[in-house]
Amino acid sequence: MSAILLIVLSIVIFVAAYLTYGKWLAKTWGIDPSIKTPAHVLEDGVDYCPAKTQVLMGHHFSSIAGAGPINGPIQAAFFGWVPCFLWIVIGGIFFGAVQDFGSVFVSIRHEGKSLGEVIEENIGKKCRVLFTVFSWLVLLLVVAAFADIVAGSFTGSEANGSVATASLLFIVLAVMFGYAVYRKNVPMGAATVVGVVLLTVCIGISLVCPIMLPKSFWIAFVFIYIMIASVTPVWILLQPRDYLSSFLLYFMIIAAVVGIIGANPTIETNAFNGFSVGGNYLFPTLFITIACGAISGFHSLIGSGTTSKQLDNEKDALAIGYGSMLIECILAVISLIAIGALAGESGSLKAATEVLVSKGILAEGASATPTIVFGQAISGFFEKMGMGAGAVKATYTVISLAVSCFCLTSLDTATRLGRFMFQELFATSKNGEKNILHNMYVATAITAFCGFVLCLAGYQKVWPLFGACNQLVAVPAFLAIGTYLKRIGKNNKMLYIPIIFMSAATLCSLFLTFKTNVMTLLAGADATGAALTGTAIFTDVLQCVIIVPIVVLAVILIIDGSQVLWGNKKVSN
Repeated sequence: MSAILLIVLSIVIFVAAYLTYGKWLAKTWGIDPSIKTPAHVLEDGVDYCPAKTQVLMGHHFSSIAGAGPINGPIQAAFFGWVPCFLWIVIGGIFFGAVQDFGSVFVSIRHEGKSLGEVIEENIGKKCRVLFTVFSWLVLLLVVAAFADIVAGSFTGSEANGSVATASLLFIVLAVMFGYAVYRKNVPMGAATVVGVVLLTVCIGISLVCPIMLPKSFWIAFVFIYIMIASVTPVWILLQPRDYLSSFLLYFMIIAAVVGIIGANPTIETNAFNGFSVGGNYLFPTLFITIACGAISGFHSLIGSGTTSKQLDNEKDALAIGYGSMLIECILAVISLIAIGALAGESGSLKAATEVLVSKGILAEGASATPTIVFGQAISGFFEKMGMGAGAVKATYTVISLAVSCFCLTSLDTATRLGRFMFQELFATSKNGEKNILHNMYVATAITAFCGFVLCLAGYQKVWPLFGACNQLVAVPAFLAIGTYLKRIGKNNKMLYIPIIFMSAATLCSLFLTFKTNVMTLLAGADATGAALTGTAIFTDVLQCVIIVPIVVLAVILIIDGSQVLWGNKKVSN
């Protein structure tokens, strides 16, 4: 399959979807540019702060992207490129982008409150508490995992040291940019040009001045940073940093498209490898694994958590909510092309690792991560085009920096969201007064500390559950959107299939994990026949213990939400 044909077809489809389905949703839901958004009505200079459209687009895009659209398609490609491509396109247009757009929309119609608060007003208080607790726990897992990933991207080699240097310089640059634009009223165009030039300078400096420090130092640094970032006014750091960092992602996407067109690689992976591959079933594995490349529940938390509090005008919700997700889908297609061109017919990470080892890029016994596969494949396209070794190395470094930067963005956004949810859980004491747990500094410290403990304790033991839990968040998000639309008399039928399908996929995935773990424990051996170690037994038991309450919680949310959405049940408070 020609990679050029696939990428061009994707771009055409997503542009057409935005201009047709996206605009139809905006009209159907009743987007009204004349309504004042919460960013203006409740402006406080810390969380509620109107952002210029392109700045907020950068924040939202950077926060939802992370490493998800790279990791997911590359990990799922062993099923074949056709099912992956179809889910990225169909899921992105009719599931993911609808959820992202809808979560921003319902939040701005509820004073910029988070999804939990929206659920309380449209489904019931019990569901709000259950959803908020569950989402907060999911965010702790995000904080723990991404902190470890970011710290790892700063250590291990000179290239990683360059990423660390660039990231530190980038934070300083973001603060300068925010001060110039929001306090000195420097025109956005001029500030952007200077900012991008200085961003390039930061990258140049990082290539010659890498910071080489141990991972333990960077883990401590990252958690101190996110505690500060979580309570810092959004105009100082979050808005400008994410806006500037989005240019790295735009560059990465444009560079990848240029590389694909210039090198014209062939997707070697088989179109379809079967409904069951290596013990993994196409349903639900494919739909859980691709995650952010098609739909991610985490996006709804961002849309209703930080984005809605900064939206300058309702009309911007279409571009920022729906449009950003489609751009992310394009990145997912590029990732699919990368693994398809590198891994041969099987499309597996194991095959990609063997190729990179044979070329001397990876040491014998090493394993290729999705980020390495993506970076090596894209830089390899430029090498095929005849670029020099310096250009190829620079391309790989910038890609690694971009991925690390987006993980850091998602990390401190997740911490801020965790702080919001913790505050909402303990909004008032029994006498109606704000209590100490509602304080944003206390909420931030507790959220960050719990994430830190989980990071050190070994989040990997429960990380396999994250995919299903992340996708599960999308179900109450759709229910919240659907019940609100029903309440105001708007068409909500476009949400029926996403609700049913995502409920089935997530619950099926959790059930299969539970079943596999139980059978493994009863057999006393893993899939290879090797006896289980104490650590393996503990991990399997821990996952089973966690799955049961998650499924119970999900079923309660789905039943209560469905009764309000499709039945005559009233909101229960």
